[in-house]
Amino acid sequence: MLRLRSIPAFLCLFLFLQSSILAQTGNTELLQSLSAVSTSMLENPPEQDWLLWRRTYDSQGFSPLAQINRDNVERLAQAWRVDLSSGPNMATPLVHDGVMFLADTEDIVLALDARSGAELWRYQHESGAGPNAKIGIALHANKVLIPTLDLHVVALDNKSGAVIWDHEIIATSTGPIPYSLRGSPLVANGVVIQGVTATMTPEGGFIVGIDLDSGEEIWRFHTVARPDEPGGNTWNNLSLAERSGGSVWVPGSYEPDLDLVYFGTAPTYDTAPLLESLGLPGVSNDALYTNATIALRPNSGELVWYYQHMANDQWDLDWVYERQILDLEVAGVDRRVIVTAGKMALYDALDAASGEYLFSIDVGLQNIISGVDPDTGEKTLHPNAIPSSEQAHLLCPFSNGGRNWQAAAMNQESKMLYLPLAEICMMAGPTTDQGGLLSTGVALNPAPLPDNGGKFGRLQAINLETQEVAWSFRENVPPTSAVLATGGGLVFGGALDQSFKAFDQDNGEVLWETDLGDIAASFPISYSVEGTQYIAVVVGQPSIHTNLWLGVVSAFLGAEGTALRSLSRTGPAIVVYALN
Repeated sequence: MLRLRSIPAFLCLFLFLQSSILAQTGNTELLQSLSAVSTSMLENPPEQDWLLWRRTYDSQGFSPLAQINRDNVERLAQAWRVDLSSGPNMATPLVHDGVMFLADTEDIVLALDARSGAELWRYQHESGAGPNAKIGIALHANKVLIPTLDLHVVALDNKSGAVIWDHEIIATSTGPIPYSLRGSPLVANGVVIQGVTATMTPEGGFIVGIDLDSGEEIWRFHTVARPDEPGGNTWNNLSLAERSGGSVWVPGSYEPDLDLVYFGTAPTYDTAPLLESLGLPGVSNDALYTNATIALRPNSGELVWYYQHMANDQWDLDWVYERQILDLEVAGVDRRVIVTAGKMALYDALDAASGEYLFSIDVGLQNIISGVDPDTGEKTLHPNAIPSSEQAHLLCPFSNGGRNWQAAAMNQESKMLYLPLAEICMMAGPTTDQGGLLSTGVALNPAPLPDNGGKFGRLQAINLETQEVAWSFRENVPPTSAVLATGGGLVFGGALDQSFKAFDQDNGEVLWETDLGDIAASFPISYSVEGTQYIAVVVGQPSIHTNLWLGVVSAFLGAEGTALRSLSRTGPAIVVYALN
């Protein structure tokens, strides 16, 4: 056997340089062979690529790849791992023609060889702005589109990382928390569409449309209705400066046939002025367009329709999350349908063309809504869910959400939807003048779901065709990643204990499990290069949501929670798996 020490030093150096040159040549060829990401590609992505936040415009989070399947998933093993930067994030890698594009923390963007993790180029936007968790980036033509910490949207050349254009979104803020960009951009009909987060900012959130070629803003839609515009009389006669909320921090969806983009909006934290209706004719406290689905024309920002899922939300149970689009037969009629759920895991289904309410599905986690009108979807609050200055009530779920930004995945063929859930409630109330997250001063203290058996996490399968819950998988800790469904009959997801599992899509059986080395608080993807299918997930960049669950669940589990207190937490990285 030839041993390394028997090779002369000059030969070792020669072999090292030769391998480096070959690697660099391969990297150059990989970048130069990148094809343009066309509009038709975004509408019908190649099976091997992951071009959008949830892979397709309908936000289904489904990959048709089936090389990894129920029969061989136990052979899944780590293919490569690359360290990332520290800080909060909710990363979604994108993959095209064997190149992975990834938004790291601190406005760093990486282009990696998707086969090995070798770095191809790196870009960093310098701003000095503070950290903020972001969901990802977008691709179109030769551009990589990134939202930055200082309210810029930047277009980079996909082969070099060079800046093509840099647009600053102008927004003044006098609130305690400034505007921010958290959702990835959505490219629709030649326009870059970016939602803006406005957590406690006067005048509220908005969405902008940016010209794809020039980088110039062409329209702006405000998600808090202006006093003199439609919906302006739904804010208890508050002045514009006294209105806030309507954050847009989850990416939108797009229906090309209808040429409509769909976004969800968050509620307001300034709930006290809206608690009681003024009782004036023509004035309400619904607070449009919070907790709504809004359908806009991508070229103009025109509001085509809206549907408010929950008016005057007093518990921060927002409906900002993914809008998933599918074809579904409803009452004997074939429909293009949007399904979405807020933190209560109560799903509403709407007609994608008109916003007409169709039906709701309650997975049984919440006790805040006591009834849903079958014709309009209007929701009736349980009396205990009306904030009171006199007493507290156990309300489910906790304001951190039964579901949160961890997106569901859907299999269009089987009409099955897979939703990660946390089974945690709250002792809510009474209202005080002591301040807090919500301006009513209402206390929001986490509490276990009664008779939960020490289980705080659930993966819920929902049959959208029958509108019934199909199966549930329950575990000790909540999920912390979105879920990914694949053509191999699998559903992948990560949890608070650093685990990453592959479930059988038909019954929820765990077919494979691994320790990621750190907590996955991100969006897993699947892609293929040169005939090999990969599963990729970012770990070790937890958001506020994940850190909150760490504290809450550790306290619930007590001595049994030592597993959470002794997690290895090896650090931020992207971890990629393939069949061994």
